[in-house]
Amino acid sequence: MTASEERSEPSAPGPDHQPLDRVLVLLPTYNERENLPRIVERVRASAPEVDILVLDDSSPDGTGEVADRLAAADPQVSVMHRAGKEGLGAAYLAGFAEGLQRGYDALVEMDADGSHPAETLPALLAAAASADLVIGSRWVPGGSVVNWPWHREALSRGGNLYIRVLLGMPVKDATAGYRVYRASALRRIGLDDVVSAGYCFQTDLTWRAVRAGLRVVEVPIRFVEREIGDSKMDQNVVSESLRRITGWGAEYRWQQLRERAGRRR
Repeated sequence: MTASEERSEPSAPGPDHQPLDRVLVLLPTYNERENLPRIVERVRASAPEVDILVLDDSSPDGTGEVADRLAAADPQVSVMHRAGKEGLGAAYLAGFAEGLQRGYDALVEMDADGSHPAETLPALLAAAASADLVIGSRWVPGGSVVNWPWHREALSRGGNLYIRVLLGMPVKDATAGYRVYRASALRRIGLDDVVSAGYCFQTDLTWRAVRAGLRVVEVPIRFVEREIGDSKMDQNVVSESLRRITGWGAEYRWQQLRERAGRRR
């Protein structure tokens, strides 16, 4: 482990850490017609060996048509046209299912707005050589955010502290959306009953990975707030995250109390 990486337990290499020969980058889109060509170009330049799947939720601004043109010009780019705007979690679940069905070794989550540096993708993939889940983290040493107002940074830092305390997770940035999952990890954590729709989806899958005893590594990234288009973060997203995480935490702490009580008998 380098000084720039942080890992959760257990730290021993797993038996299923096979080479990642086939990697699929998932790009969920909704009204990202200007950003999409830029991020696809950056991904292809930074990691030319990976494939890209655009997950478009019927964007009314024509993002789907832009994605089709990119796919027609590049055999390593494909598009999934979805019926409508169903949320980030639903888009990623559809992408995971498609990637697993196609036989990819790893699936990458990445925002299409350019906030996640495609230039860091090789470092995340290198870390995945000995991990089940790699998170591009803003809040480990070496990580940073650019162009965020103080209140949004405070919300993110405070939310992640709340998650660590309530769930007992040794992960500094459980809400981060730039990550690499081994296909074997996705199969182990169970995706059939995931119902988180918004950014809470990231915490949900991190929590599942930690509870399954999977190896989680955080690699620092420089997160840059989008320059084009509007953020998808709103009050409903924050409310869903707070409600679900509080419920998981209450269940987790209650289970701990029951186990302690049982040991005293």
